[in-house]
Amino acid sequence: MPKVKVYNLKREDVGEIELSEKVFGAEVNEALFYEVLKAQLASRRAGTAAVKNRASVAGTGRKIYKQKKTGNARHGARTAPIFVGGGVAHGPKVRSYAYRPPRKMRLGAMRSAFSMKVKEGRLTVVDNFELEAIKTKELAKVLEALEVTSGSLLIDASDNDKLRLSARNLASHQYLPPEGLNLYDLLRHDHIVLTKKAVEAIEARLAD
Repeated sequence: MPKVKVYNLKREDVGEIELSEKVFGAEVNEALFYEVLKAQLASRRAGTAAVKNRASVAGTGRKIYKQKKTGNARHGARTAPIFVGGGVAHGPKVRSYAYRPPRKMRLGAMRSAFSMKVKEGRLTVVDNFELEAIKTKELAKVLEALEVTSGSLLIDASDNDKLRLSARNLASHQYLPPEGLNLYDLLRHDHIVLTKKAVEAIEARLAD
């Protein structure tokens, strides 16, 4: 099992923690990253692009000229796609791009992401993340002390309102509870900061 040091908010060593081999010591599978991340980003697409076909465009339905003896091709309506102002043939329609990979793939991708951060030394475990007040400046000082000044993902229990509210105005840092974890946010941040409670919750969620 991988072992990592546990720090307080001043980056003082306060012990060690054994991480689950299955969750934090798994093989890094980049193919899973691709499949799950592609699905997650596809689900964010609006899918609202649309055009009017000949049935939807406004226009008269009367025959535009007589059927024979004009030298023109036979047409029944000005709304046909070949005319200016007519409908569009085979244009985009409102649709959903969302699809959901199997649960095993989603959990496997997150295990790979956590394992990659551990191997690269970009995962920090803190004893707790109790701030004195809801202050962005105070949180920024804590992150500087923890040496995670570049973009980081802060993970702690959902009832830690001081951390959640203090992190809102930090452009390169984000707070998430363990139940809100997703592959996109794990990969897009340089560093991950976990509390011991968060480690337990993540292991319970991803170990099965």
